[in-house]
Amino acid sequence: MVSTALSAPDRFRIGRVFHDSFAVIGRNPVLCVGLGVAFYALPRFAAWLWYVNSGAARLPAQELFSQHAILVVLGVPVYFVVTAILQASLMRATIVDLRGEKPIFSDCFGIALALLFPILGLSLLATLGIMVGLVLLIVPGILLVLRWAVAMPVLIQEGCGILDSMARSRDLTKGSRWRLLGLWLILTVASALASLVVNRFAIPLNVTFGLLAEATVRTAVLVLSSVASAVSYVELRRVKEGASVDELAQIFS
Repeated sequence: MVSTALSAPDRFRIGRVFHDSFAVIGRNPVLCVGLGVAFYALPRFAAWLWYVNSGAARLPAQELFSQHAILVVLGVPVYFVVTAILQASLMRATIVDLRGEKPIFSDCFGIALALLFPILGLSLLATLGIMVGLVLLIVPGILLVLRWAVAMPVLIQEGCGILDSMARSRDLTKGSRWRLLGLWLILTVASALASLVVNRFAIPLNVTFGLLAEATVRTAVLVLSSVASAVSYVELRRVKEGASVDELAQIFS
């Protein structure tokens, strides 16, 4: 069920987003963990294990590409496709949960597949824009990240086009971007610290265990950030538009 703390629209609260993000995962552990393991943890672990055990890790970049060109060329787009499916499925599951229903795999996965190409287009366009902003000056890149922070949940739930989703995200995040920055800084720092611990201690202790731990940490961060993005979208709609829980349930039906 939707958190009672969300009943009164006031302002975007980081603590509330984290509370409801963990609540969504807690109510749907099999779906969230299952999606994360199947679409990210296992493929990532297998890829890194091959990279280390095959000796590819010791090859210079140019030689690696020449010897394994097909794997590299196919691996990059497959990675983006699988990640997009995972994120979209989790965002759909989150929104369904927040309207008081039980998300199911077939619905979440079906929506992700149906919107795969628009999602990839949105991700590519946003990434290019953010990269240009970061190259020109760091601040514009960060501002674009915050402006488009909920573009994917908008596309998934409201059925907008790519540019309309980005514009809608810009409007929803206006006035809440500093808090969104705080939210994503917390996630980024937590992810960096966890990765540092794994790289510094787990991998030197045992490579296989370390790679498994690395895949687990990365998956946990991706699952949480995807759920938090969808929760942020719902919160921003509530704060920005003042919709009640019942009205949001009708909107998201």
